[in-house]
Amino acid sequence: MLMNIFKKESVSSYLQADAKLKKTLRTKDLIGLGIGAVIGTGIFILPGNEAATHAGPAVAIAFLLAALVSGLVGMAYAEFSSAMPVAGSAYSFGSVVYGEIVGWILGWALILEYFLAVSAEATGFAAYFNNNLLSAIGIHLPKALQAGPMEGGVVNLTAVLIVLIIAGILMKGSSISTKVENFAVVIKVAIIILFIVVGVFYIKQENYVPFYPEEFHSGLFGMGGILTAAATVFFAFIGFDALAANSAETIDPGKNVIKGILGTVAIAVVMYVTFSFVLTGIVNYKDLGVDDPAAFAMQVIHLSMFNKLITVGALFGIFTAMMTMFIGGSRLVYALGRDGLLPKAMGQVSKKYGVPEKAIIVATIVQAVFAGLVPLSELASLINAGTLIAFAFISFGVIKLRRRKDIQNTGFKMPWYPFLPILAGSCSILFIFMLPKITQVSVTIWLAIGLTVYLTYGIHHSKLQKRD
Repeated sequence: MLMNIFKKESVSSYLQADAKLKKTLRTKDLIGLGIGAVIGTGIFILPGNEAATHAGPAVAIAFLLAALVSGLVGMAYAEFSSAMPVAGSAYSFGSVVYGEIVGWILGWALILEYFLAVSAEATGFAAYFNNNLLSAIGIHLPKALQAGPMEGGVVNLTAVLIVLIIAGILMKGSSISTKVENFAVVIKVAIIILFIVVGVFYIKQENYVPFYPEEFHSGLFGMGGILTAAATVFFAFIGFDALAANSAETIDPGKNVIKGILGTVAIAVVMYVTFSFVLTGIVNYKDLGVDDPAAFAMQVIHLSMFNKLITVGALFGIFTAMMTMFIGGSRLVYALGRDGLLPKAMGQVSKKYGVPEKAIIVATIVQAVFAGLVPLSELASLINAGTLIAFAFISFGVIKLRRRKDIQNTGFKMPWYPFLPILAGSCSILFIFMLPKITQVSVTIWLAIGLTVYLTYGIHHSKLQKRD
């Protein structure tokens, strides 16, 4: 049995299984999905928090580092998507080049990423919606309906409802969901650009001194604060790997996936770095440890009207981020069901809309429960670790992929091979060690649970294991 757990799946079996998924996504749709996820809660919360706790104004450099590593890893994902345009992203890729047990571990790690990301985004959406829009029109939900039991309430009703609304949209197929996503992305990006353009006129140069405060100097060459911030803000870039999860539904994935990923990362890094630079110029980094730093900055310079616009931008941003991560998570559950590692109903595709209906339902239930009952701080702590584990395996996996003579790739290939794959994988491992200790311990426990599930259920129901 121990030998069988490293049995490798074939690309042809995945392509045959995914044939029922409709191919409707083009480059612009992928960039819309990517920006929808990447420019979400991250840009409205993380720059302020990381400036206050880890890097000061140098948080802009932390975003740049995270984006550069994401871009490198993104090329690895794009090469895999070109060689094998199948659902399941890192799980499917890992099952082909490493073997089923590694693919399962990657899939299990990414389930954590996708599901908790959606739930975390939902609680963030609820906070903005309840505290700003509802209160502005005189509606105040009782405490019992604003928070879960861990925060003295019963259920976060708004968070649950937004999960259900997005599930309803996704049930109608990827064509409808991408139209909604693309519209929301345009609104969100326009508001962020407006913040940057207006904020430039209120920058105080003294807020940039010191640019990297001595209090954060630690670790490797005194760069510990910036590296920890970079590891943390990976939460802002996790959405791009969801694009690879949609490669089975992409028209010409050999060309469009790499354009979608690199386009997403390029746009995101410009916006994050510029946004962070302006934010820390308006308000001293010591005052930015708040949940809504952009809106707070507008209050500091007495532009209350822009404060409301920032709130609208945040809601659109969080909404689109949830959609992309919801799609990625449901496609991953579908892939695991398709292969027998989860109940086979998860791998069924609806005939009417061409989407994995049962997988969407399961994702909805889990995400709604977590969003309704668990606070944001508890949800966010594990997200980055699962992402970085997958990043490392996929980056190094390019080397194994190139050695497979049975897998033809006429599309995109990662340049400067094998230097860039090794660099991307090594950086991902470095960032794992820069995460807080509690996160490292928690993800180890999660992976141990996943290994137990595989050995007690998955290996006995796996379609791959039943094949001669």
